[in-house]
Formats: sequence, C-alpha cells, structure tokens
Amino acid sequence: MTTLLRPLAFALTLGTSLVCAAEDPRLLSVQAADDRRIAAMQKPSADTLQVLLSNELRYAHSNGIVDTKASLIDSLLQGKTRYLQMQYEERQFTFPAPDVALMSGRVKVHVQTSTAEITATLLFLGAWKMEKGAWQFLAWQSCKIPPAQP
Repeated sequence: MTTLLRPLAFALTLGTSLVCAAEDPRLLSVQAADDRRIAAMQKPSADTLQVLLSNELRYAHSNGIVDTKASLIDSLLQGKTRYLQMQYEERQFTFPAPDVALMSGRVKVHVQTSTAEITATLLFLGAWKMEKGAWQFLAWQSCKIPPAQP
C-alpha cells in the first residue's frame, strides 16, 4: 500500500469503528459501567469501585501521578482526592477487539486534593475490558487542555 493510501485506509477503518460502535449492543453496557464509575468516584463507594476497576488498573492523572486499583480506591475513600465534578463534554467508544472498549474525549473536572483545588478540561483515553462477564476499567490517561489565550 502506498504511503498516501495508508492514512486514508486508517481513517476509513476508524470511521467504520465509530459507526459500528453506535449500533453495537456492548455500547450501552460499557457506557452504563462508566457512568457508575464516575458516580463512585464522586461519592466514593468501595464496593462499586472494587467491582468496576480491574485488578490491573493503571490510572495516569493529568499531573503525571499513576495510581493502581488499590491506591486509587484508598485515595478516594480517605478523601485525599475528591472529584467534585466530572462532566463529559465529549465521550466516544470504539471496540478494537470483542472484549475491549476504548473511550476517548474531553471531560471537565473539579478536583480537590490535600494541596490544591483544580478545575480543568482534560483530553483522555480510557480502556475497558470485559472480565468475567462484566466491564472493568483497565486504564486512564489524561492531559490538561491549556486555557485559551486572549
């Protein structure tokens, strides 16, 4: 395939994945799981987080800190990190494999930590994996969008 056709083939494949995801029966279940995750992070629920988060979780915050399942749950339950708001401005899902969902988009967050209160808009990539018949959150990576310059 020529170098010129590769980006076109990739774009067509990605477009097909997004269209198929909209019709995919997995979409509603993974969206519902993510909605439960957000609720459990805003009002920490150990039981819900234990069920929704994969034992292999890697949660990379926009400040570079990386949490595991245990450290994220501990931080939320002890109030070291408090998600006061997590509101999606955009959230898309694709299914690159039968038991994997990639989630990407933009989210507005208001977070309180022991050292600061942060309001930011983030770009993110998240990964969900079907484990034992249920969607579990496997990974998160985000970065801050700088404020617009006047």
